[in-house]
Amino acid sequence: MPAPLAPDFRPRYHELHRVGRPGWWRSVVGVVLLLVLVFAVVPLVAGGVAFVLLLATGSSTGEASAVLDVTEEATPAGLALLNVIIAAAIPLTFLVTWWLHRLKPRWVSSVAPRLRWGYLFVCLGLSVVALLASLGVALLLPVESGDMPAGSVNDFTSQTRDFILVILLLTPLQAAGEEYLFRGYLTQAFGSLVWARKASQALAVLGPALIFALFHGLSQDWPVFFDRFAFGVVAGILVIRTGGLEAPIAMHVLNNFLAFGLALTFGDLTTALNAEGGSSWWTILSTMTQSLVYLGLATWVARAMRLVTAGPPVGGALPPAGGNPVLAVPPPRV
Repeated sequence: MPAPLAPDFRPRYHELHRVGRPGWWRSVVGVVLLLVLVFAVVPLVAGGVAFVLLLATGSSTGEASAVLDVTEEATPAGLALLNVIIAAAIPLTFLVTWWLHRLKPRWVSSVAPRLRWGYLFVCLGLSVVALLASLGVALLLPVESGDMPAGSVNDFTSQTRDFILVILLLTPLQAAGEEYLFRGYLTQAFGSLVWARKASQALAVLGPALIFALFHGLSQDWPVFFDRFAFGVVAGILVIRTGGLEAPIAMHVLNNFLAFGLALTFGDLTTALNAEGGSSWWTILSTMTQSLVYLGLATWVARAMRLVTAGPPVGGALPPAGGNPVLAVPPPRV
């Protein structure tokens, strides 16, 4: 059984469950509960409500099923439903964090404890810079079939317009939902399972990254799986280095905007939503360039902004809004 926390213990993001209600089992129960809720219960309930609404507006049973099933043919309504289901992870992580650990939900956003909007918006710009760097590398790599969009530009239709509206309005919430689940609660849960600092950090990064990649499909090919796993690793490192979810959310939002935008312009959104193959190992060099450039930039900006990356001492007061030099970004340990 671990020793009581020292009065001067300042938890980093992945250690926050340790200052909640005692019991490592709470984190394990929370992980299982959240995954079941987000990927089983919420889809069943939300899908049922959407299905009934479609029937009430005159759709037949077959038409309603087709509209909501994005695996067969993506529709704006189906994409909206998918985004809402994943976005539900945000309030659910809040609820489980309070119920199991008696920690206020704002501690899931960051150790500030709040969502630091200024840093989030800066990171959106940094993600564009990292994307441009990856495109520069992509121009130097061998091009294989399926690596780049091909063919003519798709026609702009009313369905295209509806897709754009859904993507602009709901995709940021979907991306944030995944981050609050995988880089938020799961990072804090895995980080609380062991007490050795380096082992805790490694588990807090690798555990959620593996689950994140697996939950995108068990039939995905190795390059796609590795790309998603590597994304999760970089996002997890950013959470610990910066003390919050802002940098991973910004990177995730831009990636989804880019993927959906390319699919609407050149390809097919159904394929993009269900992508489990078609990539080569060469594309990994481009995506890793994006992730690593973004990792360096986001870390550097966090230091320049003197972001708080550790919570207050156990039982102590919150740091002031402008930051506290004592709690400013320490040398990265990851």
